[in-house]
Amino acid sequence: MRITNQTLIYAVLVSAIAIPASAQSLAPATESIDTSTLATQVPSGPPTVQQLLESATTGIKFDVRDLMEILRDHRHEGWVLAAYPDPKTAQPLIGAGVSLDLPARPHPQPDPLNPHGFLEPSSADLWQAAGLDPDRLRTILDQFQHRLAAWNKKGFRKRIKTIEPQINDDEATLLLRVSALQAIYNARGYCRCFDQLTPSQQMALSQLVYQMGVNLQEFNQFLDQINNYTQISNNAGDTESASSTHAPLLAAQASMATDAEYWKSVQQSLVQSQWARLYRVRAVSVIAMLDPQYIDAPSTAERRIALLLHPAVVHQRRVRAIATTTRVAAHSSPARHGHSSPASRRSKLRQRTKRGV
Repeated sequence: MRITNQTLIYAVLVSAIAIPASAQSLAPATESIDTSTLATQVPSGPPTVQQLLESATTGIKFDVRDLMEILRDHRHEGWVLAAYPDPKTAQPLIGAGVSLDLPARPHPQPDPLNPHGFLEPSSADLWQAAGLDPDRLRTILDQFQHRLAAWNKKGFRKRIKTIEPQINDDEATLLLRVSALQAIYNARGYCRCFDQLTPSQQMALSQLVYQMGVNLQEFNQFLDQINNYTQISNNAGDTESASSTHAPLLAAQASMATDAEYWKSVQQSLVQSQWARLYRVRAVSVIAMLDPQYIDAPSTAERRIALLLHPAVVHQRRVRAIATTTRVAAHSSPARHGHSSPASRRSKLRQRTKRGV
């Protein structure tokens, strides 16, 4: 029975996306899955994962495959087909940085004005939602722990390129898709006006959620700014009725995505973060996407952020610092900012309407 169920889930997911390593063609963009038949075809699983797969892409303005393409780039998450340790926590990751051992976690919505909640299923739930065998996950985790004990984190990461693959490209793509859907779903929980954002702004916020997970909750200044734009419509007296403020509230939401000065301040809140300095190349790309004019000139948007964002300062002994400075001065070359093909991203964001996923 397990094999039959996994095959059904796998077929549903593969029909929704293009698998890079396969020769299958995409279904028409207007084609969608008939969810009325899923109840009898797909076994009951964790409610959060079921909800994730059914509703995550409703109303998004970008193509999920564009987000996946960015995440698997080596200047973002990368693409490794065997379990490897996170550089900071040493927790096991695979594919485009998909976690393998996270437990299911409660994530209450702290914003009383945002009716959208969060989904935090376990890694095992997401693994099964991708149609993969739970026994394989346990085997991969056991092998990971054995290698980590033998090599330690640093030695393990040095061997990443030589480790034999434990999953194939198609399986890693399915895992990435499910994790990307979770990030999109949770992005709405972080931003009240997610549906009013431009395609690139929605994609940027989804990337932030994918990369940081629940840690994004600690970016208080950033979250306050993206959620408080509509407060300008609530300056009327407290005695005004809700109906009298509804129209200006909607007007404020509509203008939010295109307010250039407002988004510059939002970008600045991220530029000043330690995350942006530690992951500079990735951060330049993500922060630039918040620019309302990004779709027209992505390279310009990225150059502007690159000029504002300086690498993290690494404190060293004075002698070593002087030597390093000398070497850098002698061998410096123009820095490259952003990730590949901004023109390609611009074309996709302009021409693609929301596709069925």
